[in-house]
Amino acid sequence: MREDLIRKIIGVFLLVSVMVLCASQPFKEFIQIPNKITMFEGQGINFQSSLPVNAVVKGNEPSVGIDTANGAVALNGKKSGESQVVLELAGIPIKQVNVDVIPEYKVYPGGQSIGVKLNTLGVLVVGHHQVDTVEGKQSPGEIAGIQVGDIITKINGETIEQMSDVAPFVQNAGKTGAPLDVVISRDKKTIETKLVPLKDKQDSTFRIGLYIRDSAAGIGTMTFYDPITMKYGALGHVISDMDTKKPIVVQDGQIVRSTVTSIEKGSNGMPGEKLARFSSDRSSIGDITRNSPFGIFGKLHQDIQNGIMDKALPIALSHEVKEGPAKILTVVNEDKVEEFDVEVISSIPQKFPATKGMVIKITDPVLLEKTGGIVQGMSGSPIIQNGKVIGAVTHVFVNDPTSGYGVHIEWMLNEAGIDIYKKENLKKVG
Repeated sequence: MREDLIRKIIGVFLLVSVMVLCASQPFKEFIQIPNKITMFEGQGINFQSSLPVNAVVKGNEPSVGIDTANGAVALNGKKSGESQVVLELAGIPIKQVNVDVIPEYKVYPGGQSIGVKLNTLGVLVVGHHQVDTVEGKQSPGEIAGIQVGDIITKINGETIEQMSDVAPFVQNAGKTGAPLDVVISRDKKTIETKLVPLKDKQDSTFRIGLYIRDSAAGIGTMTFYDPITMKYGALGHVISDMDTKKPIVVQDGQIVRSTVTSIEKGSNGMPGEKLARFSSDRSSIGDITRNSPFGIFGKLHQDIQNGIMDKALPIALSHEVKEGPAKILTVVNEDKVEEFDVEVISSIPQKFPATKGMVIKITDPVLLEKTGGIVQGMSGSPIIQNGKVIGAVTHVFVNDPTSGYGVHIEWMLNEAGIDIYKKENLKKVG
């Protein structure tokens, strides 16, 4: 009893001392541990403390192990479940940390060069043009209030899916003189307007004064796939229309294999680019159902291999990523996936989905000689650190092509519809 009393008195004295001497700093700076932590089985997390804290676990069967030494608190995931870790200072509880241990989740890393074909929802307006009529040059689309970036979804009550659907309505309206009832989608809003086609005096053809497009194509890099659900993620960033600069609203799409034919090397102020062609058979290896700020997502029709890491690797949560050496998998010649050295310069342990969670720098001399750093088409290249998939390459720094951003794999999995936190739905991949 006497020893417990002395310990508590010392604890109170230490607490008061810290509050008095360090009143200008928040107390949490001395115990830099979040109130809630999610970690995988077998994962270890270390937290520094400038106070001589001790830690104990509540519960009969803890899912987490603890080690306190050298001013650090080490938490180790033992098995799936929840634990409450109580930090003590001289026997007095000062903070409780809720720890949720979840089963390790594995995916197959990508690195393959892929061709991307997107079909828009409706037809996308990418520009206006003037119709040369007998009364002067006018743009019927502009007169109708249709803007660049709008998506035409219906004409006269009929759904518009491709460019060829538009022409019959235009010519019929020209003959009858009746205006077209047009429904457009703009910034997630539905707008109705009337459009009157005008006759071009040069060829007597009726025109609507709009440039439209119903599909887009490009290349990128596969990031990961889950062979159980066949869900995949690629690119690591949204695909925007080259003219409107707005994200493409996807109706459907496909990914195909592609071959890198050459590379335009990047330099300061001038990002480089992979030049590639779609595979000759052009057969689809997967569909595209989502185009989001975190990449493109869908399901594969078949298993694919990268020929260099053809086994499932565990993923790392955002707070597990560390500054230091890492690898990326990507293609710089034909269809051969290769491994290159990079450095994780910084990583933000994000609590909610967000892009640009990492800054990486290319350090591999072979890749620097070949590409100058990060080039267009490399987006989606998986980043591997300590045997785990931690994210994907996304954007290059324009003024420093050797460096760029990465997105955490945690958020790409979330966008793919893979809930790694829902324990009853988790399936392990061997």
